[in-house]
Amino acid sequence: MKKKFLLEGLDCANCAAKIEEAIKGIDGVKEATVNFMTTKLVIHGEDEMMPTIIASAKKMVKKIESDITMKMA
Repeated sequence: MKKKFLLEGLDCANCAAKIEEAIKGIDGVKEATVNFMTTKLVIHGEDEMMPTIIASAKKMVKKIESDITMKMA
């Protein structure tokens, strides 16, 4: 399953890279990409684990940069 999100408030390329690497480490994630220029996050993951993946991703984004909000695209 593929889900797309907007990372509102993303203004740091280093933060984008940290978020991408952190989300890639979540159990069930096959691939994750963050495009700093468009502030888009795309997560490819196992269908049945997607709700857990999304919840974990939101927590990681807030932990890395508290000013960023992850919203469905």
